[in-house]
Amino acid sequence: MSIEKDLFKLKPIAYTTMADQVETHLREYIIKRSIKPGDPIPKETEIAQALGVSRNVVREALSRLRMLGMIESRKKRGMILTQPDVMKGLELIIHPTILDENVRKELFELRLVLEVGLGDLLFRRKSEEHLKKLDAIVEREQKATTQIERIRCEIDFHSTLYDMAGNETLKRFQDILMPVFEYVVEYESKLDHTSVGSVTHADLVKILYGNNSEAYPNAMRKHLMPHLEHL
Repeated sequence: MSIEKDLFKLKPIAYTTMADQVETHLREYIIKRSIKPGDPIPKETEIAQALGVSRNVVREALSRLRMLGMIESRKKRGMILTQPDVMKGLELIIHPTILDENVRKELFELRLVLEVGLGDLLFRRKSEEHLKKLDAIVEREQKATTQIERIRCEIDFHSTLYDMAGNETLKRFQDILMPVFEYVVEYESKLDHTSVGSVTHADLVKILYGNNSEAYPNAMRKHLMPHLEHL
C-alpha cells in the first residue's frame, strides 16, 4: 500500500524530441566552452556525428537557435555565435488578441510595477527637454474634448516616461507591452463608471521638476490605482 502511495508522488517524465535534446546539448556546449559572440561553432556534420543523430535532427535544432538570434551563417566561416536579441521573441508573440485574459492581466500588472519603479532612473536622467514634453502632453490632455484624445495623451505621457528613463532595453520592453496597455486603457474608457487616480499627470510632472525622488513611487502608485482596481 505504501509503495502505491509513493508511486503517486512520482512526477511525469517530460516528453522531449531528438531535436529538443540536441538543442539542449548545443546550449550546454556553448556555455561550457565559454563561446563568445563571433566565435565559430561546430559544423552540422560534426554535431550529427558527435551526438549520433541524423543531420535533419541537427538542422531542426540549429534552426531554433537561429530563430532566437543565437547563431547565424557567415561565408567562409560557417556558423558563428551571435549576440541574441532578447526582445525579438517577445515582439513576435505579445499581442492582446492572441493572449488570454489572465496573461493580459499579468502583463499589464508587470507594466504597472515597472512604472512605479522608474523613479530612480527618471530623477537621474531627466532633462529640460523631457519635462517640457510632459508639460505639453498635460496641456493637450487638459484641452482634450474627446475620449480618443484623452487616451492618446495617457499613452503618450507614460511612453515619454520610459524615454526619459534612458534605458534602451526597458524602452523596448515597454514598446512590446504597449499593445496590451492600449487594449486595457481603451477597454476602461468604455466602462460606464471610470475612476481617476488621486494623483494626476500634472501632479507627477510637478514632482519630477523637484528633487524629492522618494515622493515619486507613492505618487505613481496612487495615479495607477484605478487601473489596478479594474484588473
